[in-house]
Amino acid sequence: MVTLQDILYQVKIRSVNGNLQTAVNGLQLDSRKVNSGDCFIAVKGVHQDGQQFIEKAIAAGATSIVSETFPEQSRDGITYVQVENASEAAGLMANHFYGEPSHQLQLVGVTGTNGKTTVATLLYKLFTALGYDCGLLSTVQNRIAGQVYEATHTTPDAISINALLRQMVDAGCRFAFMEVSSHAIHQRRIAGLQFAGGVFTNITHDHLDYHETFDEYIRVKKMFFDQLPPQAFAISNLDDKRGQVMLQNTVANAYYYSLRSVAEFKGKILENGLTGLIMTINDQEVHFRLIGEFNAYNLLAVFGVASCMREDRQEVLRCLSVLTGAEGRFDYVITPREHIMGIVDYAHTPDALENVLKTIRELRKGDEKVITVVGCGGDRDKAKRPVMAQIACDYSDKAIFTADNPRSEDPAEILKDMEAGLNTAGRKKYLSIADRREAIRTALTLAGPGDIILIAGKGHEKYQEIKGVRSHFDDKEELENFIGLLDK
Repeated sequence: MVTLQDILYQVKIRSVNGNLQTAVNGLQLDSRKVNSGDCFIAVKGVHQDGQQFIEKAIAAGATSIVSETFPEQSRDGITYVQVENASEAAGLMANHFYGEPSHQLQLVGVTGTNGKTTVATLLYKLFTALGYDCGLLSTVQNRIAGQVYEATHTTPDAISINALLRQMVDAGCRFAFMEVSSHAIHQRRIAGLQFAGGVFTNITHDHLDYHETFDEYIRVKKMFFDQLPPQAFAISNLDDKRGQVMLQNTVANAYYYSLRSVAEFKGKILENGLTGLIMTINDQEVHFRLIGEFNAYNLLAVFGVASCMREDRQEVLRCLSVLTGAEGRFDYVITPREHIMGIVDYAHTPDALENVLKTIRELRKGDEKVITVVGCGGDRDKAKRPVMAQIACDYSDKAIFTADNPRSEDPAEILKDMEAGLNTAGRKKYLSIADRREAIRTALTLAGPGDIILIAGKGHEKYQEIKGVRSHFDDKEELENFIGLLDK
């Protein structure tokens, strides 16, 4: 039997009303999921405050409540624990409730604006190829020793993380790789986890709707490395302007990877084409199936992690050479007759979009046109909308602005925000088509033999959210459907 006292170790408690020997059958952050004997942790979220649902949780069977303030009225038989930070308490309590699973794994966290999913996925694939049972927590999917589970967030809530890590331990996993988002760091969802290492990919303007300033966004990302233990490793991208800043105060063992400077993990691109990358990593020449400079950085990060975990470098490079990336990351198809190349990519930040379009430019062999279909999400950072629109026009022969996930916003207003950023040259290159399906169809209609179409922003996502309703929508599926019609 697990008691409340057992799992409150390390939690900063202000006061207690009730019996700490109360049994805890489960932990819940959502009052709708509470069962008899559960402990409800009332966390203040971005949109809702868990304090409002304490009575509902008790009515559903909760026997203990953890919150930052006590409710005005207490109920007999219910134990109330007031804590300094409910989000942090949730992480620490979940860690103890599930038997400290991160301590029984080699857990590696990957953070940064772009590349998190690809690096985490490549690590999972690499260590699986090396013969280990592994776990993966990513934007695209969660995996436990080969079994696939749907992912709903880049980084799940603290209770879900620990429950998944427990499953990984029970399944015999030795390693786990997870994306660590800035939201998760700031909301203390990773509190209580023991990381064997951390990776920084890069940082560019994103999530400013949440963090408000770029400096705050940087500070939050840096917190992850500041909190790593001395026995861990910290690997950072030396070519990023903030790469060294990220590791400034870490007590972990610090390493860097680079394409442009001297570093522990040094790479050089020899050739970049449709057949993949040929590059040297620490003076060893290797052909990889992945395409683009951004993937060269991803490969260096993965090689760095494997080196820090003392895997044989030759075997690591051999396995990496045949791996493919994550779904929806430079995911492409080519039409059989016209040889039109259609690329689906998750690029949803200015930097990611520019990187993908620069890579496409390098793939061009002649005067092939580049047509970009791109939108911006609703209820998110508005500052990047005009920037992304101009980037699409700068690097494309034709840009089609369309809906991404407009959520509660009017797609027409989002398109206006994008159009506002265009210079005179950009205004001659774009179309605005709010219907995403129609925008993709139009791009294919405009394309000629050998042309390249980029469909950016949603990548692996299988839905589109409009006015709070999620409907099935898959960019790659749409692309393949229209390609099938073209080739008939």
